[in-house]
Amino acid sequence: MNRTKKTFGVTLLTILLIGMGTSTTAQTTSSTESYSGDFLTRSTLTGDWGGLRNDLAARGVTFDLSLTQVGEGIVSGGRDQDWRYGGRGNITTTIDTQKLGLWPGGFLTVEVEGNYDKSVNFQTGALSAVNSNQLYPMPVGSNFDVPQVSFAQFLSPYFGVVAGKLDTTSGDANEFAHGKGDDQFLNLAFNFNPAVVLITPYSTLGAGLIILPTKDPNDAMFNFNLLQTNGQASTSGFSDLESDQLTFAGQGRVRTDFFGLTGHQLVGVEYSNKTFTSIDQSLRLIVENRGLESTQGAWCVYYNFDQYLYETRKGSGQGVGIFGRFGATEGNPNLIHYFYSFGVGGKGIIPSRPLDRFGIGYYFIDVSNPKFTGLLETTSFLRNEQGFEAFYNFAITPWLQLTPDLQVVRPSQKEAITIGRDSFGLPVVNRNSINTAVVLSFRLGLVF
Repeated sequence: MNRTKKTFGVTLLTILLIGMGTSTTAQTTSSTESYSGDFLTRSTLTGDWGGLRNDLAARGVTFDLSLTQVGEGIVSGGRDQDWRYGGRGNITTTIDTQKLGLWPGGFLTVEVEGNYDKSVNFQTGALSAVNSNQLYPMPVGSNFDVPQVSFAQFLSPYFGVVAGKLDTTSGDANEFAHGKGDDQFLNLAFNFNPAVVLITPYSTLGAGLIILPTKDPNDAMFNFNLLQTNGQASTSGFSDLESDQLTFAGQGRVRTDFFGLTGHQLVGVEYSNKTFTSIDQSLRLIVENRGLESTQGAWCVYYNFDQYLYETRKGSGQGVGIFGRFGATEGNPNLIHYFYSFGVGGKGIIPSRPLDRFGIGYYFIDVSNPKFTGLLETTSFLRNEQGFEAFYNFAITPWLQLTPDLQVVRPSQKEAITIGRDSFGLPVVNRNSINTAVVLSFRLGLVF
């Protein structure tokens, strides 16, 4: 067992032991939401389970169940035109140890997730997935995994620790553009900064520190995490601890009050010591060494903001605002050199429809084109990518939402190359241009 594995393991164990053994006066900030009500107005389809669900929530045990289904098609452009249907189900259980009558400040989270059938993500030719909902827990095939089993312990109202298998999509939060594609944008570029994806697995072993300067996580929160770079939702991750492949991440988010309206500013930085395959290769060395060139380490810095321009009531989460993201990397091994997005989002601006959402956004990716020495030295395989998305989320009931979504994406892949045969049966290379893809989607979300 090498030094990195020992350090990582000791860090996890120490944080867990501290969390289990320390008493604190930290109080939770969440309130118990009632699941009761009539069929069309209650928050969930299955209601309060005869009062049991409300009783459990009062004791700190909650169950969040959802199913998101997406029918989508490339109506023009892309690699090929096709219609696909897929879905993702999620069950998240949380336990508040203080409400349960055990000890204050502890929070256990267990997430179970599955997806099925297919999306058009691989038919557009784009780096950024047009259906981020289908990326989780794994982007290919039908899957059923446990992406999160984590424990957080607050040692004071200002400081906490967390350890376990973490769902990292909770980072890079944004009021108008964030999540897994359930009720806001579908494209990954608007839900999570794609520049960090290479070194930040969706589900991975990790340990971290949580700092709340004002006690209120809604005012300001700082996170510092040590993550396993090779993590996957389908594996526990413990077998890879000796591989010395770690990501060091720090992020801070603060609430602002510009113009007397709610907003947020977020800054993050990450570094991985993993050895990656280089995007620049020498064909001669590949032939001679029968292997690919590598590069050591990768880094990323990122920023996002959201700012309300109109609020129905300050802090209500209803109104109209703007958002933006920016990311930068070294450009090798990361194909995404620079990234930015911006747009407009809103919720509840129609008085009779307080739960409806909408969003309009644009993104741009400055792509690092792989460079080859040898026969392919002048060949350019990729181009810069840009895209547009607009959606409107109709809340038919609080637990049933229908979202038509339109995307127009100029993908980074310029050509589709296939091998065929000529009239004599000899192999020939076919090169077909990949044009701007127009993607139409319909999303149906259910909250149980």
